[in-house]
Amino acid sequence: MHEFTVPPVEAAVPAGGLADIVFSRAEEAPDHVALARKGPDGRWRDVTAARFRDEVLGLAKGLVAQGVRFGDRVAIMSRTRYEWTLFDFALWTLGAQPVPVYPTSSAEQVFWMLHDAEVTACVVEHEDHAMTIGSVVDRLPRLQRLWQLDAGEGAVAELTAAGAGIDEDVVQRHRRAVTPESVATVIYTSGTTGPPKGCVLTHANFMVESDMLVGRWEPVFRSRPGDQASTLLFLPLAHVFGRMVEVAAVRGGVKLGHQPVMAAAELLPDLAAFRPSFVLAVPYVFEKILDAARRRAEREGKGAPFEKAVEVAVRHAEALEHKAFGLGPGPSAALRVQHQFFDRTVYARVREALGGRIRHAMSGGSAMDRRTGLFFAGAGVTVFEGYGLTETTAAATANPPGRVKYGTVGQPIPGTTVHIAEDGEIWLHGGQVFSGYLNAPGETAAVLNDGWLATGDLGALDEDGYLTITGRKKEILVTSGGKSVAPTALEERVRSHPLIAQCIVVGNDRPYIAALVTLDQEAVEHWLAMQGRPPLPPAELVRDPALETEIRRGVVAANTLVSQAESIRTFRILAHPFSEEHGLLTPSLKLKRRAIETAYAAEVEALYR
Repeated sequence: MHEFTVPPVEAAVPAGGLADIVFSRAEEAPDHVALARKGPDGRWRDVTAARFRDEVLGLAKGLVAQGVRFGDRVAIMSRTRYEWTLFDFALWTLGAQPVPVYPTSSAEQVFWMLHDAEVTACVVEHEDHAMTIGSVVDRLPRLQRLWQLDAGEGAVAELTAAGAGIDEDVVQRHRRAVTPESVATVIYTSGTTGPPKGCVLTHANFMVESDMLVGRWEPVFRSRPGDQASTLLFLPLAHVFGRMVEVAAVRGGVKLGHQPVMAAAELLPDLAAFRPSFVLAVPYVFEKILDAARRRAEREGKGAPFEKAVEVAVRHAEALEHKAFGLGPGPSAALRVQHQFFDRTVYARVREALGGRIRHAMSGGSAMDRRTGLFFAGAGVTVFEGYGLTETTAAATANPPGRVKYGTVGQPIPGTTVHIAEDGEIWLHGGQVFSGYLNAPGETAAVLNDGWLATGDLGALDEDGYLTITGRKKEILVTSGGKSVAPTALEERVRSHPLIAQCIVVGNDRPYIAALVTLDQEAVEHWLAMQGRPPLPPAELVRDPALETEIRRGVVAANTLVSQAESIRTFRILAHPFSEEHGLLTPSLKLKRRAIETAYAAEVEALYR
């Protein structure tokens, strides 16, 4: 199949701007719980629609008092937190354009984005961010204002006080001037293949995207009928996925909480306290929860029963998947009995790690291993994997409720068409496709043709219109023997080994395929402890024969996916992970291949001696 379209669900034609829902919801249901905010004491407190409206209005008046006007671009450099959402909707109320900046961005990256977007003001989280801006401010003549969230009483209180004398009608006139075609934001791509490009996204792009997702998936946002849907947002709001979640939650009436750290030690306690009914995450989060459950079982001497529980969950979910597509009768009686036993002893603890209420989740950002998706489904949490880009305002495809094909990224979301070009490239068309790159007409023309976006990704559609991602055009390796190899599937399979954190496949213009792998330090420490061995320094660890044997198992398992000519012949274990700080990962944790191969040129050469 070369093309598949899903008709749009019934939804209101986009009108006005994104901030309008804040004001209409407060008018219609002032006591509706719109958000929740974590206080200094660690307790979560509800924020009603009326209170949120009042806070947005007060902040918008302050921004007007400080000179922000319709069409101005204002950068936000912060982790995910309540104030970001407050600033987003206050700026949208004025018709201004927030420009998100990753809090880990370097001074030169910050300069490029603020210069390219001609930003006139900037919101930062803390002193370190302010110093980063300060180091380049002399090269940013248009930058007039800087507000810091954590300075003194905070930027929100400061601005709200500054706007006390502004008439509300000034703000409302700005809001009424916003149309669906108005620019909502400029989001910069992660820059895996060059300098970041500013994706210009309109209010209509976000309305179409969020309303189609809510319309199609809203029934699974709740744990049970009658509950209020709620989600804890821990994705970075500087990324389009997190931004879409923010907008969809506010427009869909889903109670929204914020958590700034995605690390399990910080995230899991907040999941337990907030108890969301639905989460949107990246595969890394689900993998970490599974790995943590496995390590806990092994520490308790229950490693073998846990692995049996994993196998039963996978088989049970796979049987239900086959039944949904008319390929089988569903789980056998014996399998159902086993599943019920493990549901009480194992799966309930996994669900509890997610807060206890979640029965459905959505995953995007990178590929999820099919077996991981099947395990969570068998454990009572159906994960809808999807696919999208910054240029498509997040999701363009996702697995539909009731008919999930694990290992695929699903069908087009309603109102979207997926087309597979002759060379296997994925082309997308729909109301969420962006209008172009800022200040880059040539690069826009290279990917956008009559509303069709050429994604640069490679994929295939099956007979039911489900999309599978097979790689990226620019990342295809060609060995010296002429064999073309898509590295992504190999890398993901290697990375699924519990001890491996990252994997990059190399072999362009080389006689065979090889790989560099990094280790999951926490998992390796646990593995050594289970063997009764003390922790090893990195230099000794990478040469440990037992560890090499274990890593080789992961490589051999990955090689079963491909032909011998495409298989990984040899690998090197690295002492340290690829990091964003060293310029080897994008802020969204994607590998910067050229940078890694340059930084580890000696190690790559050694693979071919």
